[in-house]
Amino acid sequence: MAASSLLSRRLLLSRLGAGGAVLGVMTWMVPEPAQAAELLAAPRSAPGPKSPPPAKAPVVMLDPGHGGRDPGAIGVSGTHEKRITLAAGLELKRLLEASRQYRVEMTRTRDVFIPLEERVARARARGAALFVSLHADALPDHSVRGASVYTLGATASDAQTAALAKRENSADRHLGAAWRDTPPEVARILGSLVRRETRAGSTRIARNLVGSLDRDLPMLPNPSRHAGFAVLTAADIPSVLVEMGFMSNAKDEAALRKPEHRLVVVTAMKRAIDSYFAAMNRTQETQSATARTG
Repeated sequence: MAASSLLSRRLLLSRLGAGGAVLGVMTWMVPEPAQAAELLAAPRSAPGPKSPPPAKAPVVMLDPGHGGRDPGAIGVSGTHEKRITLAAGLELKRLLEASRQYRVEMTRTRDVFIPLEERVARARARGAALFVSLHADALPDHSVRGASVYTLGATASDAQTAALAKRENSADRHLGAAWRDTPPEVARILGSLVRRETRAGSTRIARNLVGSLDRDLPMLPNPSRHAGFAVLTAADIPSVLVEMGFMSNAKDEAALRKPEHRLVVVTAMKRAIDSYFAAMNRTQETQSATARTG
């Protein structure tokens, strides 16, 4: 792509991971229409459900990263991260819906820009039981490749994310209207319990994802990492961010452009999601049985 097609602004993101920083470079560029058509014309791996899932089926919110004026990372051959994440998100949605075990929502289904806070707000408004954000990073070192999984770190990566996390953690943001007249001390205790359970859920789904992805894909060393991503700050929704590979690595970028490879990625993700909810259902059944016999 000609140098004149690059806008003058570059955005450098620091992502703090376990054992060190993960550094991604994003360049604001004009869209690449030919590649967009190729990526989103991928064949469907599974038909849509013939009937809707049960009304009580959990809501899984899928969040294809970036979009619109924010292309995300730029691959070594010019592929935009936003195209990869949307194609993978739509494929994962088809797989999940075909099982009729989930109601699936997406923060975006087309090439539009969605602010980070609005992505979290949409998940909460839909009553999501799980939030999965899809990305494909970039590094100055083009030799680095492999997938990784992030949960929210205890230390925010920047002041803006810290302020957002503080707002999201406030008692009457995540406890809802029913708790707004609760005495402050009780509300703080309840809020602490909600956040603790959310962190535990995020850790469980991250562990499942790492184990499932590692069966079929190259992974980063220490692939379970922590960072202050704004989209992971919902206090009441277990949330995880999956980096499917590095757009700055020629092998990863080429693989992520192929529908067959993306199908392998999202199939591994579906396995992890299935295991997560299966374990949750077993726990709930055990608790119900204990309550009945107690």
